[in-house]
Amino acid sequence: MRRFVLFTFVFIVLAGLAGGLGYFQFFIKPEMIKGFIAKAPQPVATVAVTETRSEEWVDRIPAVGTFRAVQGVELAPQIGGMIRAFNFDSGQDVAKGTLLVELDDAVEQADLKSNLATLKNADLALDRQRQLITGGSTSRSTLDAAEAARDQASAAVERTRALIAQKALVAPFAGRIGLRRADIGQYISAGTGIASLQQLDPIYVDFPVPEQAITDLAAGQVVEVVVDAWPGQPFRGKLVSLDARVSAETRNLVVRAEIKNDRKQLKPGMFANVAVLAGKSRSLVTLPRTGVTYSLYGDSVYVVKPAPAPEGSAQAAPAPADQQMVVERRVVTLGDARGDRIAILSGLKAGELVVSEGQLKLMAGARVHVDNALALPSSLNPLPRQ
Repeated sequence: MRRFVLFTFVFIVLAGLAGGLGYFQFFIKPEMIKGFIAKAPQPVATVAVTETRSEEWVDRIPAVGTFRAVQGVELAPQIGGMIRAFNFDSGQDVAKGTLLVELDDAVEQADLKSNLATLKNADLALDRQRQLITGGSTSRSTLDAAEAARDQASAAVERTRALIAQKALVAPFAGRIGLRRADIGQYISAGTGIASLQQLDPIYVDFPVPEQAITDLAAGQVVEVVVDAWPGQPFRGKLVSLDARVSAETRNLVVRAEIKNDRKQLKPGMFANVAVLAGKSRSLVTLPRTGVTYSLYGDSVYVVKPAPAPEGSAQAAPAPADQQMVVERRVVTLGDARGDRIAILSGLKAGELVVSEGQLKLMAGARVHVDNALALPSSLNPLPRQ
Protein backbone atom coordinates (compact mmCIF):
# COMPACT_ATOMS: atom_id res chain seq x y z
CA MET A 1 0.00 0.00 0.00
CA ARG A 2 2.78 2.36 0.92
CA ARG A 3 4.55 1.57 -2.37
CA PHE A 4 1.38 2.35 -4.35
CA VAL A 5 0.96 5.73 -2.66
CA LEU A 6 4.62 6.57 -3.30
CA PHE A 7 4.33 5.54 -6.95
CA THR A 8 1.19 7.62 -7.38
CA PHE A 9 2.86 10.65 -5.80
CA VAL A 10 5.91 10.36 -8.04
CA PHE A 11 3.69 9.97 -11.14
CA ILE A 12 1.70 13.08 -10.26
CA VAL A 13 4.88 15.10 -9.68
CA LEU A 14 6.37 13.96 -12.98
CA ALA A 15 3.12 14.65 -14.83
CA GLY A 16 3.00 18.14 -13.33
CA LEU A 17 6.57 18.83 -14.36
CA ALA A 18 5.92 17.55 -17.88
CA GLY A 19 2.75 19.63 -18.17
CA GLY A 20 4.54 22.70 -16.89
CA LEU A 21 7.39 22.21 -19.33
CA GLY A 22 4.93 21.71 -22.20
CA TYR A 23 2.96 24.81 -21.25
CA PHE A 24 6.18 26.84 -21.05
CA GLN A 25 7.42 25.45 -24.39
CA PHE A 26 4.25 25.93 -26.39
CA PHE A 27 2.59 28.93 -24.76
CA ILE A 28 4.92 31.02 -22.62
CA LYS A 29 8.10 30.70 -24.73
CA PRO A 30 6.47 31.82 -28.05
CA GLU A 31 5.01 34.85 -26.32
CA MET A 32 8.38 35.69 -24.82
CA ILE A 33 10.01 35.40 -28.26
CA LYS A 34 7.34 37.65 -29.80
CA GLY A 35 7.97 40.21 -27.10
CA PHE A 36 11.71 40.12 -27.60
CA ILE A 37 11.28 40.53 -31.37
CA ALA A 38 8.80 43.36 -30.95
CA LYS A 39 11.12 45.18 -28.56
CA ALA A 40 14.23 44.56 -30.65
CA PRO A 41 15.29 47.55 -32.77
CA GLN A 42 14.65 47.29 -36.49
CA PRO A 43 17.71 46.66 -38.67
CA VAL A 44 19.05 49.76 -40.40
CA ALA A 45 18.94 49.50 -44.22
CA THR A 46 21.62 51.19 -46.30
CA VAL A 47 20.18 53.20 -49.19
CA ALA A 48 21.16 55.85 -51.72
CA VAL A 49 19.11 59.02 -51.95
CA THR A 50 18.55 61.81 -54.43
CA GLU A 51 17.10 65.27 -54.03
CA THR A 52 14.01 66.23 -56.00
CA ARG A 53 14.33 69.43 -57.97
CA SER A 54 12.15 71.83 -59.91
CA GLU A 55 12.73 71.94 -63.67
CA GLU A 56 11.20 73.82 -66.58
CA TRP A 57 9.72 71.26 -68.98
CA VAL A 58 7.84 71.85 -72.24
CA ASP A 59 4.93 69.60 -73.15
CA ARG A 60 5.96 67.06 -75.77
CA ILE A 61 4.24 64.79 -78.26
CA PRO A 62 6.30 61.58 -78.44
CA ALA A 63 6.49 59.46 -81.58
CA VAL A 64 8.61 56.88 -83.37
CA GLY A 65 9.84 57.84 -86.83
CA THR A 66 12.12 56.93 -89.72
CA PHE A 67 14.68 59.07 -91.47
CA ARG A 68 14.44 59.60 -95.22
CA ALA A 69 16.55 61.65 -97.60
CA VAL A 70 15.28 64.96 -98.91
CA GLN A 71 16.26 63.57 -102.32
CA GLY A 72 17.27 59.98 -102.93
CA VAL A 73 17.46 57.93 -106.12
CA GLU A 74 18.82 54.68 -107.50
CA LEU A 75 21.38 55.39 -110.21
CA ALA A 76 20.28 53.32 -113.22
CA PRO A 77 20.82 53.68 -116.98
CA GLN A 78 17.92 54.51 -119.29
CA ILE A 79 19.25 52.06 -121.88
CA GLY A 80 21.28 48.88 -121.61
CA GLY A 81 24.97 48.63 -122.28
CA MET A 82 28.36 47.51 -121.06
CA ILE A 83 29.95 49.55 -118.28
CA ARG A 84 33.11 51.25 -119.55
CA ALA A 85 34.15 53.36 -116.54
CA PHE A 86 33.20 54.44 -113.01
CA ASN A 87 34.08 57.96 -111.93
CA PHE A 88 33.22 57.60 -108.24
CA ASP A 89 34.05 55.53 -105.15
CA SER A 90 31.51 53.97 -102.81
CA GLY A 91 30.57 56.41 -100.05
CA GLN A 92 31.86 59.44 -101.94
CA ASP A 93 30.21 62.86 -101.81
CA VAL A 94 29.60 64.21 -105.33
CA ALA A 95 28.41 67.52 -106.72
CA LYS A 96 25.43 68.02 -108.99
CA GLY A 97 26.24 67.24 -112.63
CA THR A 98 29.25 65.02 -111.86
CA LEU A 99 29.79 62.27 -114.48
CA LEU A 100 29.43 59.04 -112.51
CA VAL A 101 29.11 56.09 -114.93
CA GLU A 102 30.05 55.71 -118.59
CA LEU A 103 28.55 52.94 -120.77
CA ASP A 104 30.18 51.80 -123.99
CA ASP A 105 28.87 54.06 -126.79
CA ALA A 106 31.19 53.07 -129.68
CA VAL A 107 28.25 52.07 -131.89
CA GLU A 108 26.39 55.28 -131.19
CA GLN A 109 29.50 57.36 -131.87
CA ALA A 110 29.85 55.65 -135.27
CA ASP A 111 26.13 56.26 -135.99
CA LEU A 112 26.66 59.90 -135.03
CA LYS A 113 29.47 60.29 -137.60
CA SER A 114 27.31 58.66 -140.28
CA ASN A 115 24.33 60.85 -139.43
CA LEU A 116 26.50 63.98 -139.40
CA ALA A 117 27.73 63.10 -142.91
CA THR A 118 24.16 62.57 -144.06
CA LEU A 119 23.16 65.91 -142.50
CA LYS A 120 26.05 67.65 -144.27
CA ASN A 121 24.99 66.20 -147.64
CA ALA A 122 21.38 67.19 -146.97
CA ASP A 123 22.42 70.76 -146.20
CA LEU A 124 24.39 70.97 -149.46
CA ALA A 125 21.47 69.57 -151.43
CA LEU A 126 19.11 72.05 -149.82
CA ASP A 127 21.44 74.97 -150.65
CA ARG A 128 21.55 73.90 -154.33
CA GLN A 129 17.79 73.65 -154.53
CA ARG A 130 17.44 77.14 -153.03
CA GLN A 131 19.81 78.55 -155.68
CA LEU A 132 17.96 76.74 -158.46
CA ILE A 133 14.54 77.87 -157.38
CA THR A 134 15.75 81.48 -157.39
CA GLY A 135 16.51 81.14 -161.10
CA GLY A 136 13.30 79.17 -161.74
CA SER A 137 15.23 76.01 -162.68
CA THR A 138 13.51 73.67 -160.15
CA SER A 139 10.09 73.12 -158.72
CA ARG A 140 8.83 74.07 -155.29
CA SER A 141 8.14 70.42 -154.48
CA THR A 142 11.78 69.51 -155.06
CA LEU A 143 12.84 72.26 -152.65
CA ASP A 144 10.35 71.02 -150.06
CA ALA A 145 11.70 67.47 -150.41
CA ALA A 146 15.25 68.73 -149.87
CA GLU A 147 14.18 70.62 -146.72
CA ALA A 148 12.46 67.49 -145.37
CA ALA A 149 15.54 65.38 -146.05
CA ARG A 150 17.68 67.94 -144.23
CA ASP A 151 15.30 67.98 -141.23
CA GLN A 152 15.22 64.16 -141.15
CA ALA A 153 19.02 64.00 -141.13
CA SER A 154 19.16 66.63 -138.36
CA ALA A 155 16.66 64.62 -136.27
CA ALA A 156 18.79 61.50 -136.71
CA VAL A 157 21.82 63.39 -135.39
CA GLU A 158 19.87 64.64 -132.37
CA ARG A 159 18.54 61.13 -131.65
CA THR A 160 22.04 59.65 -131.74
CA ARG A 161 23.38 62.38 -129.46
CA ALA A 162 20.52 61.68 -127.04
CA LEU A 163 21.41 57.97 -126.99
CA ILE A 164 25.06 58.87 -126.27
CA ALA A 165 23.95 61.17 -123.46
CA GLN A 166 21.81 58.38 -121.95
CA LYS A 167 24.90 56.19 -121.74
CA ALA A 168 26.57 58.70 -119.43
CA LEU A 169 25.03 58.80 -115.91
CA VAL A 170 25.46 62.13 -114.13
CA ALA A 171 24.48 63.14 -110.58
CA PRO A 172 21.04 64.80 -110.69
CA PHE A 173 21.80 66.52 -107.37
CA ALA A 174 24.59 66.81 -104.81
CA GLY A 175 24.74 63.95 -102.34
CA ARG A 176 26.54 60.83 -101.12
CA ILE A 177 26.81 57.65 -103.19
CA GLY A 178 26.21 54.30 -101.55
CA LEU A 179 27.86 50.96 -102.30
CA ARG A 180 28.55 50.14 -105.95
CA ARG A 181 26.69 47.05 -107.13
CA ALA A 182 28.23 46.53 -110.59
CA ASP A 183 31.68 46.18 -112.17
CA ILE A 184 33.52 47.49 -115.20
CA GLY A 185 32.87 45.32 -118.25
CA GLN A 186 29.52 44.10 -116.93
CA TYR A 187 26.49 44.37 -119.21
CA ILE A 188 23.66 46.10 -117.43
CA SER A 189 20.05 46.32 -118.55
CA ALA A 190 17.97 49.47 -118.62
CA GLY A 191 16.63 50.38 -115.17
CA THR A 192 19.06 48.16 -113.23
CA GLY A 193 20.36 49.96 -110.13
CA ILE A 194 24.09 50.55 -109.93
CA ALA A 195 24.26 52.52 -106.66
CA SER A 196 22.11 54.84 -104.56
CA LEU A 197 22.56 58.60 -104.33
CA GLN A 198 21.21 60.30 -101.19
CA GLN A 199 21.13 63.94 -100.18
CA LEU A 200 21.91 63.82 -96.46
CA ASP A 201 21.91 67.47 -95.40
CA PRO A 202 19.30 68.36 -94.43
CA ILE A 203 17.42 65.11 -93.79
CA TYR A 204 13.73 64.37 -93.20
CA VAL A 205 12.22 62.32 -90.40
CA ASP A 206 8.67 61.04 -90.93
CA PHE A 207 6.61 59.92 -87.94
CA PRO A 208 2.94 59.22 -87.14
CA VAL A 209 0.98 61.02 -84.45
CA PRO A 210 -2.54 60.20 -83.22
CA GLU A 211 -5.33 62.27 -84.68
CA GLN A 212 -6.13 63.70 -81.23
CA ALA A 213 -2.81 65.61 -81.35
CA ILE A 214 -3.41 67.30 -84.71
CA THR A 215 -4.65 70.52 -83.12
CA ASP A 216 -1.38 70.82 -81.16
CA LEU A 217 0.81 70.62 -84.29
CA ALA A 218 1.89 73.43 -86.59
CA ALA A 219 4.67 73.98 -89.09
CA GLY A 220 7.74 75.55 -87.53
CA GLN A 221 7.51 73.81 -84.14
CA VAL A 222 10.77 72.52 -82.67
CA VAL A 223 11.36 68.77 -83.00
CA GLU A 224 13.91 66.84 -80.95
CA VAL A 225 15.19 63.49 -82.22
CA VAL A 226 17.26 60.82 -80.43
CA VAL A 227 18.76 57.82 -82.24
CA ASP A 228 20.26 54.62 -80.83
CA ALA A 229 23.45 55.10 -82.85
CA TRP A 230 24.23 58.38 -81.02
CA PRO A 231 22.88 57.99 -77.46
CA GLY A 232 22.78 61.12 -75.37
CA GLN A 233 23.11 63.36 -78.44
CA PRO A 234 19.74 64.87 -79.36
CA PHE A 235 19.28 66.36 -82.83
CA ARG A 236 17.00 69.35 -83.25
CA GLY A 237 15.01 70.48 -86.25
CA LYS A 238 11.65 71.90 -87.17
CA LEU A 239 8.31 70.52 -88.27
CA VAL A 240 7.84 71.32 -91.96
CA SER A 241 4.64 69.64 -93.12
CA LEU A 242 1.67 67.46 -92.21
CA ASP A 243 0.11 64.84 -94.44
CA ALA A 244 -3.16 65.74 -96.15
CA ARG A 245 -5.07 62.77 -94.72
CA VAL A 246 -5.37 60.59 -91.63
CA SER A 247 -4.85 56.88 -92.15
CA ALA A 248 -8.18 55.06 -91.90
CA GLU A 249 -6.38 51.93 -90.64
CA THR A 250 -4.35 53.45 -87.80
CA ARG A 251 -6.09 56.84 -87.26
CA ASN A 252 -2.65 58.43 -87.32
CA LEU A 253 -1.38 61.43 -89.25
CA VAL A 254 2.09 61.27 -90.78
CA VAL A 255 4.17 64.34 -89.96
CA ARG A 256 7.49 65.38 -91.49
CA ALA A 257 10.30 67.28 -89.80
CA GLU A 258 13.56 68.58 -91.22
CA ILE A 259 16.80 68.00 -89.29
CA LYS A 260 20.14 69.68 -89.92
CA ASN A 261 22.70 66.97 -90.69
CA ASP A 262 25.89 68.78 -91.65
CA ARG A 263 28.08 66.04 -90.12
CA LYS A 264 26.21 63.33 -92.06
CA GLN A 265 25.60 61.33 -88.86
CA LEU A 266 21.98 60.54 -89.69
CA LYS A 267 21.21 58.11 -92.51
CA PRO A 268 17.97 57.37 -94.39
CA GLY A 269 16.15 54.39 -92.90
CA MET A 270 17.42 54.90 -89.35
CA PHE A 271 15.05 54.48 -86.40
CA ALA A 272 14.26 57.70 -84.52
CA ASN A 273 12.65 58.60 -81.19
CA VAL A 274 10.91 61.88 -81.89
CA ALA A 275 9.43 64.50 -79.58
CA VAL A 276 7.54 67.56 -80.81
CA LEU A 277 7.80 70.50 -78.43
CA ALA A 278 4.17 71.53 -78.65
CA GLY A 279 3.41 73.50 -75.51
CA LYS A 280 4.47 76.14 -73.05
CA SER A 281 7.17 75.70 -70.45
CA ARG A 282 5.96 74.43 -67.04
CA SER A 283 7.74 74.14 -63.69
CA LEU A 284 7.64 70.50 -62.53
CA VAL A 285 9.15 68.50 -59.68
CA THR A 286 11.41 65.78 -61.10
CA LEU A 287 13.52 62.92 -59.80
CA PRO A 288 15.36 59.92 -61.32
CA ARG A 289 13.20 57.05 -62.52
CA THR A 290 14.95 54.68 -60.11
CA GLY A 291 13.34 56.53 -57.22
CA VAL A 292 9.81 55.38 -58.17
CA THR A 293 8.34 52.07 -57.00
CA TYR A 294 5.77 50.92 -59.56
CA SER A 295 2.76 48.89 -58.44
CA LEU A 296 -0.70 47.87 -59.60
CA TYR A 297 -2.05 49.64 -56.52
CA GLY A 298 -0.32 52.93 -57.28
CA ASP A 299 3.14 54.34 -57.79
CA SER A 300 5.04 55.47 -54.72
CA VAL A 301 8.35 56.80 -53.41
CA TYR A 302 10.21 56.58 -50.12
CA VAL A 303 10.95 60.01 -48.64
CA VAL A 304 13.87 60.15 -46.18
CA LYS A 305 13.32 62.21 -43.02
CA PRO A 306 15.04 62.60 -39.64
CA ALA A 307 13.77 60.11 -37.07
CA PRO A 308 11.56 61.68 -34.37
CA ALA A 309 13.09 61.91 -30.89
CA PRO A 310 11.78 59.38 -28.31
CA GLU A 311 9.04 60.70 -26.06
CA GLY A 312 10.36 62.14 -22.82
CA SER A 313 13.94 62.10 -24.11
CA ALA A 314 16.05 64.94 -22.80
CA GLN A 315 19.18 64.07 -24.77
CA ALA A 316 20.88 66.73 -26.84
CA ALA A 317 20.20 66.70 -30.56
CA PRO A 318 22.74 64.51 -32.38
CA ALA A 319 25.07 65.88 -35.00
CA PRO A 320 23.68 65.78 -38.58
CA ALA A 321 26.15 63.06 -39.59
CA ASP A 322 24.91 60.80 -36.75
CA GLN A 323 21.22 61.66 -37.02
CA GLN A 324 18.89 58.69 -37.37
CA MET A 325 16.85 58.69 -40.61
CA VAL A 326 13.56 56.98 -41.38
CA VAL A 327 11.53 56.62 -44.56
CA GLU A 328 7.98 57.67 -45.30
CA ARG A 329 6.14 55.98 -48.15
CA ARG A 330 4.13 58.37 -50.34
CA VAL A 331 1.84 57.70 -53.27
CA VAL A 332 2.67 59.98 -56.20
CA THR A 333 1.17 60.89 -59.56
CA LEU A 334 3.63 60.52 -62.42
CA GLY A 335 4.00 62.74 -65.47
CA ASP A 336 6.22 62.60 -68.54
CA ALA A 337 9.66 61.03 -68.54
CA ARG A 338 12.76 62.66 -70.07
CA GLY A 339 15.84 60.47 -70.27
CA ASP A 340 16.47 59.06 -66.78
CA ARG A 341 14.21 61.59 -65.01
CA ILE A 342 10.46 61.62 -64.50
CA ALA A 343 8.05 64.38 -63.53
CA ILE A 344 5.97 64.14 -60.35
CA LEU A 345 2.60 65.87 -60.68
CA SER A 346 1.57 65.40 -57.04
CA GLY A 347 2.90 63.93 -53.81
CA LEU A 348 6.35 65.57 -53.64
CA LYS A 349 7.92 68.99 -53.29
CA ALA A 350 11.23 70.20 -54.64
CA GLY A 351 14.16 69.71 -52.26
CA GLU A 352 12.94 66.51 -50.57
CA LEU A 353 15.23 63.48 -50.28
CA VAL A 354 13.95 60.35 -52.00
CA VAL A 355 15.43 56.85 -51.92
CA SER A 356 16.88 56.09 -55.36
CA GLU A 357 18.53 52.72 -54.60
CA GLY A 358 17.56 50.02 -52.09
CA GLN A 359 13.74 50.33 -52.00
CA LEU A 360 13.15 46.56 -52.08
CA LYS A 361 14.25 46.13 -48.46
CA LEU A 362 12.19 49.02 -47.11
CA MET A 363 8.84 49.44 -45.44
CA ALA A 364 7.10 52.52 -44.08
CA GLY A 365 8.87 53.85 -40.99
CA ALA A 366 12.03 51.79 -41.52
CA ARG A 367 15.32 53.23 -40.29
CA VAL A 368 17.92 53.83 -43.00
CA HIS A 369 21.56 54.75 -43.40
CA VAL A 370 22.33 56.97 -46.38
CA ASP A 371 25.33 56.00 -48.50
CA ASN A 372 25.29 57.47 -52.00
CA ALA A 373 28.26 55.35 -53.02
CA LEU A 374 25.60 52.72 -53.85
CA ALA A 375 23.86 55.00 -56.36
CA LEU A 376 23.99 54.21 -60.06
CA PRO A 377 26.24 56.63 -61.96
CA SER A 378 24.24 59.50 -63.42
CA SER A 379 25.54 62.75 -64.83
CA LEU A 380 22.07 64.28 -64.54
CA ASN A 381 21.60 63.70 -60.82
CA PRO A 382 24.80 64.36 -58.86
CA LEU A 383 24.51 64.28 -55.08
CA PRO A 384 27.41 64.44 -52.60
CA ARG A 385 28.08 61.35 -50.52
CA GLN A 386 26.81 61.48 -46.97
